[in-house]
Amino acid sequence: MLSSYKKTTLIFIALLLPMGLLLSACTSDAPRGDITERPINIVTTTGMIADAVENVGGERVDVTNLMGPGIDPHLYKASEGDVSKMANADIIFYNGLGLEAQMGEVFQQMRGQIITVAVAEGIAESRLLEDEAYEGAPDPHIWFDVSLWTHAVERVRDTLVEIDPGSRALYEANAASYLAQLDDLHEYILAQAARVPESQRVLITAHDAFQYFGSAYGFEVRGLQGLSTETEAGTADIREMAEYIVERDIRAIFIETSVPDRSIQAVQAAVHARDHQVEIGGELYSDALGSPGTDAGTYIGMLKYNIITIVSALLGQ
Repeated sequence: MLSSYKKTTLIFIALLLPMGLLLSACTSDAPRGDITERPINIVTTTGMIADAVENVGGERVDVTNLMGPGIDPHLYKASEGDVSKMANADIIFYNGLGLEAQMGEVFQQMRGQIITVAVAEGIAESRLLEDEAYEGAPDPHIWFDVSLWTHAVERVRDTLVEIDPGSRALYEANAASYLAQLDDLHEYILAQAARVPESQRVLITAHDAFQYFGSAYGFEVRGLQGLSTETEAGTADIREMAEYIVERDIRAIFIETSVPDRSIQAVQAAVHARDHQVEIGGELYSDALGSPGTDAGTYIGMLKYNIITIVSALLGQ
């Protein structure tokens, strides 16, 4: 049962959340109650973060993820049930760098009442890519460079050690094992990418989520929409992309699981109208993992699925 204070707080959060505001905190920035005898209650925004927390936290964490398969974090709006989950959390892990849009401002204002941690926070600016459409705005899709995502895993590890030092050995061992798997994943993607001739390494998708992927693994990346799916591709964007595909003789373009496919279908039609053929190379996971139990239901599985899909399509296999 919620205390009367917590119920009141929850009501205020529910009322103010759409405006990106929160009730001023009046409790300390610490877990709620003794966590040594129970799992730590953690809320995450994306499946990628949930996967990292589960791998590092193991049996010491109970993870609730807000944005499941097919959910677009750029457009996501918290429901009343989500507000309740957040209000009862010991920790909230979110991506940051503007991925969660207005929810990011909410999480920052919640600090002091609930521990909120942006896993992208602290990454050196020199390693962040910018959104060309918005000067100074960083690209939030850091998980597509596996070597960069290790920072997020380390931030999860360090946060759990700080609030639960008695389980330090568990968190450090789990993190070391998972980071080793990520090192292997990084090398696997590099090897798969190398199968595609450099001139054919062009990745065209609905929105500009794959810039880190392109930078890390040697692909030229083009998205019809910007970094956020809040913008819509116009007729001129579709025409320009179609002309580029014809000029470069690109074999395949890709749809995304969390973005409607109408813009990519329009590009394919525009290419065909120019007496050129381009295939829909498959469906890529961009802002969300696949369903639990599927090949793409984990971070490692999702990236393996994506690179196999991309390479196979660009090679015409």
